[in-house]
Parts: sequence; structure tokens; C-alpha cells
Amino acid sequence: MEQTKALNALEPFVALTKSASSPRAAADLITRATSAPNTFVFAELLSAPQIQALSSSEEYSSHLTLLKIFSYGTYADYKSTGSLPELNEAQTLKLRQLSFLSLAKKPADLTYASLLKALGLETPRELEDLVIAAIYGGLVNATLDPYNQLVAVSSVSPLRDLQPNSIPAMLSTLNEWSTRCVSTLADLEKQITKIKAEALKRHKEETEWAAHVEKLMEGKDKDKEEKSGSGFSGMGRKLGGGAASKRGMDGEDEDNMELDDEDVDDERQTRSAKKNKALKNLAGSFGGFGK
Repeated sequence: MEQTKALNALEPFVALTKSASSPRAAADLITRATSAPNTFVFAELLSAPQIQALSSSEEYSSHLTLLKIFSYGTYADYKSTGSLPELNEAQTLKLRQLSFLSLAKKPADLTYASLLKALGLETPRELEDLVIAAIYGGLVNATLDPYNQLVAVSSVSPLRDLQPNSIPAMLSTLNEWSTRCVSTLADLEKQITKIKAEALKRHKEETEWAAHVEKLMEGKDKDKEEKSGSGFSGMGRKLGGGAASKRGMDGEDEDNMELDDEDVDDERQTRSAKKNKALKNLAGSFGGFGK
């Protein structure tokens, strides 16, 4: 979003290059563009033919060099390069902020001492004001650590142009990163394949074990059924034998009872015969008295 804002801020100056027919007009356009608020990217302006034409002007070629420093250089580059135009207050603040964005890539350069030297500042308060302005301007996300004399940067807006001939180095870095990614993905694929094989092996072992346990349980249930069947059969035989024994005893009792009845009848008949004989004898005796 900040990059779009910066591009929109630069667009009017790019349009004005068409009317910058003289080196003086082109140089003045550079001063105005680098002093304007929200202009932080200058590659499109730098590539304009009228601006590039300043390289052949002895008087204004330094303005072209200054624009290059604003595009991808630092405040230290400006101080180390002679015969450059003097910076106004707005240009000085902007170049220091752009330099801070470049320095933020390296955490080792974010100590108060290193930043004061690189940005040409004299006191920690000036540095803190610069960082606070960059934070509120949306250039960086950072926090100040006055106790440890450090600036902790968490993110930087993409508001710096690429240096010439930096594309091959970037491509090399991206290729190395891509190679590491491919290698990492290959290792992950191997790990995934290994995990799947182990999971399949465990599943097979669990299935076999479950089948074995089920087979054992079926055999145990079958044994129980057989034992239960033989127990009921023996009990049946025992119960049957008891009933037959009881029937045998009942038969014997009935026979004995029949025998007893017969004995009683015989005894009755014997008594009756004896009684009749006694009566006959008695009657004969009375008959003899009558004669």
C-alpha cells in the first residue's frame, strides 16, 4: 500500500519530464521530486530520457548522481561523494529515512551507535525522532529500546529501488532458496512415505492379531458348548435311572401288596372253614342228646 502511495506521488513529476526540455529544468524537477512528501521510489523518474540526458551535462550531471543516491543509495554514499548539490531540510530527512530502510535489513547495524554514524546524526534524541517519523509514515514497523540502545525492526516497506546489476544476484539467491525448498520437500516426501508404510504395517499386524483373538474366542466358546451338552446328557441319564428305579420299587410294592391280599383271603377262608366245622360238630353233639 505504501509503495502504491509513493508511486502515485511520483507520477506528476514523471509527467513533467516531457516538458523538461533543458538540463536546468530537468535538474529542478529532480530537486522538487526528492523534496516532495511521500515520494520514496524514483526508478521511473530516473529512467526518463530527459533525466538520463543530464549525464552529458557538466553543470547538472551531479543532480543525476543525487537522484541515483535517492533511488538506491544511502546518506553515507551522499557524504562520501563530492561535488553534489546541497540538500534542503526535506531532502536530508528523506534521504536519512531511506538510508534507515536499507540499514534495517541488517540487525547488527541497528544499534544507536551504528545508526548515528551512518545517518550523520549527533544525539540519540535525533535518531529516535527520525525512527518515530518513519514509523508514523508507514515506512517501518519498529520499536525503540533506549535502555539497550537498540532499534528493533519487525518489517520494512518495499520503498527502495533496485541497484543496477542487482538482478543476477537476486536470481542466484532465489535459486539457492528454491533448491533448499526442493530438497526439503523431497525429505518430507520420504518421511511421509515412511510414516505411511509404518502405519500400513501396524494396521496389518492389528488386523492379524484381532483375527487370532477372535479365532481363540470361537474355540473357547465351542469347548464350553460341548461341556455343557455332555453335562445335560449325564443329568438326563441320572434322572432317567432314578425314575426307572422308582418305577421298579413301585412294582415290587404292588406285587407285595397283591401277595398280602392273597394271604389275607386264604387266612379268611381257613378261618371260615374251621368255624363251619366247629358248628357242625356242635350240632352233632346236640343231636346225640336228643336220642
